[in-house]
Amino acid sequence: MTPWAVLLSIALLLALLISGRVKPAIAFVTLAAIFLLLGFVDTATLLTQYTNPALATLLLLLLVSLALERSPLLDWLSRHLLKGHPRLATARLMGSTAVLSAFLNNTAVVAAFLGAISRQQRIAPSRLLIPLSYASILGGITTLVGTSTNLVVNSFNLSASGSELGMFQFSLVGIPVALITLVVLIWRANALPHHRLEDTADKLSYFLAADLDPTSPMIGKTIEENGLRSLDGLYLLEIERQGRLISPVAPDEQLLANDTLVFTGEVSKVQALQRFPGLQLFGHQADNLLATNLVEVVISHESELSGKTLQDVDFRSMFSAGVVGIRRGEKRLEGQLGKIPLRVGDCLLLAVSADFRQHRNLDRNFHLLSGSFTRPQLSNKESLFTVGGFAAVITLATANLLPLFHGLLILLGGLLLMKVISLAELRRRFPFELWLIIGSALAIAQALENSGAAGLLASGMQGLFSGYGIYAAFVGCYLLTLLLTETVTNNAAAALAFPVAWSTANAFGADPLPFVMAVAYGASACFLIPFGYQTHLMVYSPGRYRITDFLKIGLPVSVTYSAAVLLITPWVFPF
Repeated sequence: MTPWAVLLSIALLLALLISGRVKPAIAFVTLAAIFLLLGFVDTATLLTQYTNPALATLLLLLLVSLALERSPLLDWLSRHLLKGHPRLATARLMGSTAVLSAFLNNTAVVAAFLGAISRQQRIAPSRLLIPLSYASILGGITTLVGTSTNLVVNSFNLSASGSELGMFQFSLVGIPVALITLVVLIWRANALPHHRLEDTADKLSYFLAADLDPTSPMIGKTIEENGLRSLDGLYLLEIERQGRLISPVAPDEQLLANDTLVFTGEVSKVQALQRFPGLQLFGHQADNLLATNLVEVVISHESELSGKTLQDVDFRSMFSAGVVGIRRGEKRLEGQLGKIPLRVGDCLLLAVSADFRQHRNLDRNFHLLSGSFTRPQLSNKESLFTVGGFAAVITLATANLLPLFHGLLILLGGLLLMKVISLAELRRRFPFELWLIIGSALAIAQALENSGAAGLLASGMQGLFSGYGIYAAFVGCYLLTLLLTETVTNNAAAALAFPVAWSTANAFGADPLPFVMAVAYGASACFLIPFGYQTHLMVYSPGRYRITDFLKIGLPVSVTYSAAVLLITPWVFPF
């Protein structure tokens, strides 16, 4: 009965992840704690999983990437790749993205190109952003450090076998698969929608401006006293006063004659302003001035805003900015903006104050699309040290002269000493949730083994595929992983599929390596919907895509990718 109860709990975990009602970190930690209390895993084993060397290497790599993503190299490339014929520019963008993503964090690469693509006027961003995201996946599968998924699988492999995967062990299959799939992606890119670029007039349609007549009894009273803090569907975003903007507007700000009050929210509810004496709608327009302090951002996967409303987090105080509008995919959200739960990938149009760029939590919460605000970059000296140091670490690890963990730890220490990165930034950007998910998943895998559930899985897989051979079992493990990565996150998919693949290989008396690789490649095979992979969410709203756009391009890409993986992997890594 015990093995079945453990398997039932795994099924419940999967259901919770698919529903999206519980965050993955909470779900994995809770199940690991339950297994600890039931004695399926002891305290020492549980704690050991959270200090797994491969997991520690993953965390170090993500921390080093905080400096790498600020290198001017990425911005320089983004300015030069989109020149020439559109199709050639698209191919150049995808090729460069794939090469960079083989060694840098996929999110950092996409974030670096995202702003440049959104700001340029030559090619519609909707023709470039899905190829950008897919190319980052294809580059990531070619090396151990190319994607967090490969390092997650490496963590499980180390725990199960006692040995780590090599830096370029993934390349033997990953490079030919990436090249074949990129050809199909270039071919299908022409089927993407061609959305016209959203200009300043489009963005200002979020605003409603009203002039304050010199005879208005509202003059001399504060925002609070005039009742401008509790409007039906609207809120006061900023005030234009004698050629300057007051943003955000404090409750104790006094109104003066000839002020222009700028409202946003549900602009169709203009009648809410008619009860204020001396407030003249559609008078002097603040368009030109407003356009100078607009910043467009995308909510990142690290953001603490996900699942919360603007009112929940007191957005104005948190960022010294007001939200003018929210777009999700192709849809501009309407209604009371302060009550809309935000999601990763939402595109926000902000009216920012001069203090906006001083907030230290911007990098964690947002990817910048447009606006006069720019992220601080490394100097040439800092960039040379960071990029050169990272290249040296990869080279030494590949040559087995210095373990990757040691090299990354030394490099991180050097970055701290040279003040390229600060301890405060490491604290803000530490991937705490990922650490909890992977550490807990390793403990859950151990509990599967200790409880006998892994053996039950192995017997079931052997019985299911015994009449079809080991290759059918290999295909089954890959397709299971692919299904999981399209319904839950890629790292969660790898964590759930690895014990099944490992047990299946043992049940057939086969070398586990091809099954391990099937999980790694399958967990990165997220091409069909935008919600399973973080770079897809990053481009979803800026590209103004529909889910059908991902299906239209992703289906042939997924079929090609899967066919290549299933044909090449057993040839390179025999059973």
